[in-house]
This record gives sequence, structure tokens and C-alpha cells, in this order.
Amino acid sequence: MDSSVKYSLYLLIILLVAGCTGEKADFIDRMEMEHENDQPVANAAAEIEQNSEVATETVTYATVDGKEITGYFAEPEDAEGDLPGLIVIHEWWGLNDNIRMMTRRLAGQGYRALAVDLYQGEVAETSDKASTLARSVNQGQAVSNLEQAYSYLTEQQNATKVGTIGWCFGGGWSLQTALAMPEKIDATVIYYGRLVTDAKQLMKLDMPILGLFGEEDRGIPPSQVREFESTLKTLNKTVNVYIYENAGHAFANPSGNRYNEKAAEDAWKKTVVFFEKHLK
Repeated sequence: MDSSVKYSLYLLIILLVAGCTGEKADFIDRMEMEHENDQPVANAAAEIEQNSEVATETVTYATVDGKEITGYFAEPEDAEGDLPGLIVIHEWWGLNDNIRMMTRRLAGQGYRALAVDLYQGEVAETSDKASTLARSVNQGQAVSNLEQAYSYLTEQQNATKVGTIGWCFGGGWSLQTALAMPEKIDATVIYYGRLVTDAKQLMKLDMPILGLFGEEDRGIPPSQVREFESTLKTLNKTVNVYIYENAGHAFANPSGNRYNEKAAEDAWKKTVVFFEKHLK
């Protein structure tokens, strides 16, 4: 069967059973299709890390359901004084080397960055495993995890302001973090993550939002992205959304096979400028 026909039939099935599976399950189903035959493997594009000197360590930042949660923390080497903080949220693969690299890269821009772990120590190397881990995440526990990440940055690292950033699964959770702490989060970046378009939910957001998406992303189609943007603008929220031509889901992940260098580099520049403006 032709892959496009297969995908269309698959989407039809999803729509028919959406009422039973729920929004989260629907999203993960679509991510399975987007990541079909994909793997988080090193390639030449992964060598994009900048040379800024940063210090890193593994830290315990939360306790969820009686279990200590560790994350990856990075800050500029020899950092002095208070700096803004970033909650960095991993893709559906988990807190892997790619996310550690991105955390160091963000820290090199002058932030104290904490990569959280919503999978509690597990990392996926296949789409099947990633799907299983994503489905296992409990909403309440994840929110508690992220709230404690915020407290770690503000109370232990004296973050002056806190922003959130995430990709794919983490992009959706970047938005969920903003919704969970609308009066605390100062800026939110969403890379092709699951969106909310309900005005009643979005009304509570106070922080500026940057959204970065791919035109060819079938899991998060441009029509949904535009609805998200339009709803926020109707609510007089500060939002900037970019949809990149010839880019699909995970276009900014240099450790996968969907990396789009042109789109990823432009999105990174916009991310740096956005955080510079709203956190510093």
C-alpha cells in the first residue's frame, strides 16, 4: 500500500476513535507515524554545539511519588551573580545526549538551564519504546516534576526569570508548563509540540510565546498551528509563530533523520533573540 494512502487511512482511524483514546493518545499515535523508521542516532549535523565554556552536573531537583528525579544542569563557566533560568524539556526519546547538548548550548547563551526528566531515568532508542514511555507519563506527576524544576531554578539557582523550551513531546510540555504556572513563567518556546486551541485554557497565559513548526508536519498540521496563533491573538496575547517550508516534524533535531539545517538554524536564531528580549 502506498505510504500516503496508508497514512490517510491511519488518520481516519484516529479520528473515528478519538473520543475513546483521548487527545494525548491521539497525539502520540500521530507521533508514531511521524517518527516511523526514525532513530535518535548521531550524524554530522549533531556537531553544531557552540564553543562557549559551560559547567555541567547531574542534579536532583524533584521528588515525584516518592522517587528522586535527576536532571542535567548547565551554566556558563565561572558564572557570577544571578542569571535567568530555563526549563529544558526533552523530546519523546527522553533526556539523551542530544538534549544535553542543547542544554549546554542554551547555557552558553547566558542561562542557568535545567533539562528535566519526565521519564524518570529511562531513554528510548526506538519509536516503539518512545511511544510506550510517552504514554506512561502521568499528567499530575509531570506537572509536579516541572513545578519543582521551577523551584529548583528560582530557589537554589536564584534565577531572576524563568523560561521554558521543549521539542516534540517536550514542546507540548513547554506549553503545559506555561498553562500550569501562568504567573511564574516569563517566556515559552514551543518546537513542534502538542497544542491547545481552547480559548478558555489559553486565556490564563501571560507570558510571550514563540512557536516553531514545520509545514510538512502531519502530526501537528499548519491549520492547527494557525488556529493556536489566531486564538492567542484574539485574546491579545503576545505570540510569534513561524511555519517553515520544506520542514517536517523534528526538523531541529540534529540526532535524527529529519533534520533540516536551514530551518533549524533560523529557528535557533529566533529562539536566542526571543529569550534575550524577554528574560534578560
